[in-house]
Amino acid sequence: MAQTHRSEIKIGIELDENRVPEQIRWSAPDGGVTGAEAKAMMVSMWDSLEKESFRIDLWTKDMPVDEMRVFFHQTLVSMADSYHRATNDDKMRDTMIDFCDYFAEKLDLKKK
Repeated sequence: MAQTHRSEIKIGIELDENRVPEQIRWSAPDGGVTGAEAKAMMVSMWDSLEKESFRIDLWTKDMPVDEMRVFFHQTLVSMADSYHRATNDDKMRDTMIDFCDYFAEKLDLKKK
C-alpha cells in the first residue's frame, strides 16, 4: 500500500469591528511559507456532488485599486494556464489569453 502524506494550507484573517479584513496571513509548511502577509486572496473549490464551484474572495481594506487590477489580471492569466494544464485545450487557452491581453490594455496595465 502506498504511503500517503497530509499537507495543510492555513489562512488567518484579522477583521475590524465591522468584520472587514484588515490583515490576511497564510502558511503552507510544505512550501516553506510561514505567516506570509497578503493583501487579497481568491480561493475556488469544486463541489463534485452539486456540480458547482464555490469561492472565497477577500481583500484588506488597504488594498490599493491599482494593485487589485494587477492582481485580477495575473489571476486571469494563471487561470488560462491552469485550464490548459487541466484540459490541454490550446484553442480555449489562447482565447482566454486574448481576453487577458484585452483586459490589460483596457486597464493600461501593459508595460510601455
